Amino acid sequence: MKKRALVSVSDKTGAVEFCKQLESLGYEIVSTGGTLKTLLDNGVKAISITDVTGFRECLDGRVKTLHPAVHAGLLARRDLPEHMSQLDEMGYNTIDLVAVNLYPFKATIQKAGVTLEEAIENIDIGGPTMLRSAAKNYGGVLVVCEPSDYGEVIERIKNGTADEKFRLTLSYKVYRHTAAYDSLISGYLQQKLGIEFPEHITFAYDKAQDLRYGENPQQSAVFYREALPRKGALTSATQLWGKELSYNNINDANGALELLKEFADTPAVVACKHANPCGVGVGKTVYDAYMRAYESDPVSVFGGILAINGVVDEATATEINKIFIEIVMASGYTDGALEILESKKNIRLLRIDDIAARRAPDAYDMKKVYGGLLVQQYDETLIADEDMKVFSRKAEVKVTEANGKTKKTYGTGVVTKRKPTKDEIAAMMFAWRVVKHTKSNAIALGTADATVGIGMGQTNRIWATEQAIAHAGERAKGAALASDAFFPFDDCVHAAAKAGITAIIQPGGSVRDEDSIKACDDAGIAMVFVGDRHFKH
Repeated sequence: MKKRALVSVSDKTGAVEFCKQLESLGYEIVSTGGTLKTLLDNGVKAISITDVTGFRECLDGRVKTLHPAVHAGLLARRDLPEHMSQLDEMGYNTIDLVAVNLYPFKATIQKAGVTLEEAIENIDIGGPTMLRSAAKNYGGVLVVCEPSDYGEVIERIKNGTADEKFRLTLSYKVYRHTAAYDSLISGYLQQKLGIEFPEHITFAYDKAQDLRYGENPQQSAVFYREALPRKGALTSATQLWGKELSYNNINDANGALELLKEFADTPAVVACKHANPCGVGVGKTVYDAYMRAYESDPVSVFGGILAINGVVDEATATEINKIFIEIVMASGYTDGALEILESKKNIRLLRIDDIAARRAPDAYDMKKVYGGLLVQQYDETLIADEDMKVFSRKAEVKVTEANGKTKKTYGTGVVTKRKPTKDEIAAMMFAWRVVKHTKSNAIALGTADATVGIGMGQTNRIWATEQAIAHAGERAKGAALASDAFFPFDDCVHAAAKAGITAIIQPGGSVRDEDSIKACDDAGIAMVFVGDRHFKH
């Protein structure tokens, strides 16, 4: 019996040459629709699937390969005589090779203005069914879902090395391919229906690059990107110069980008080290913003990562080149700036269009734990209900009596006798944006346009406060302090007062809030409770 190959592909790359090679190896080619026309137009003596099934396709092509003549030919076990005799009784032939790739659902839903109906029509039914049938019976059927495998399949058929391991590998690729395809469809429909946390969750990711190693040299690693591109994401970057990014480069760069997105309305520069900010500046120009970020902590900026929401010019590039920087990410570079920066071989330069774009509503913040996955919304708020009046209104106070003791609890707003000035409010908001993206326990000290000291990742809040003050030195005088969570004791206020800090922004909510408020009043510090906390572990 002549071997038979069924070829039906949306991506026709290499299909004609593949089929010509199969013909030369004695295969009869069966095909469908547009693939059949392409093969016939290019000299392949293919026959229509209708000639195999005796069934004319119907419903605008929705049904053409869903037929026993196809699936019996794919699923019949060649090693079971009863299967082969049943196939003979029905008058069906075996199908020995399947080359199928699927309707372009991904490309369809990426088109501007695509409708739900258009998306649904590009959900492939027959293709995945044929692939899965062939993959299940991999011992008797060679199944190819990726055009990049055509060459090896032909060579192995020629030299008789299409062994079980190779066949099983092709089968595995099919199930991986169809799983990603179905995940993309379910994710699209989940978004359409506004389902936040489904009972079962799957994600489609494509390999972006193999990495030299992981967090440490003994760990192997790979970088995957979401199947659909995200605006302003590191996965959408174009690398203009330098070596490939490492695992730690990618993790650290993402931390810088997360914070940069808090500054969409003004030129801003974020310097990061180990995914934590070490210097942040804003200004009328990118140059001004960079100098303020650099001067925030020149020691830590060395060897760090820069995220810039503007075009890097020659003056800024010249300043950047005075120290060692691992990565610069920006929305653009002048030709002169590129020439200056590319004089250093160890710097990596990335361009990210829409670098300040906010995250899409359907994006998840995820952390992998052994045996499970933590999934949450991204922390998109700054202050409760984004209510800027919090800086001018007095916080409501509730008094309760319990066990003969009086207890006060405070709402959001100004909790001290003194309200913050306009300049202090600007400094508080700047520091609050920064502390939101600093690992807990976190304290950020800042002015209206730059950080002056950051304390991060400490196991108690006073250590984080002392660290930030030590980094700031004399610059702490007149600065604002932001704390990612409430003060459990008044020790942080005493340290702030001693350093000359004049304003504090924090969530509030400690049972000892009154102690911190009194300490602020004694020192003449303005303090505001904003309700939302910003733990980042």
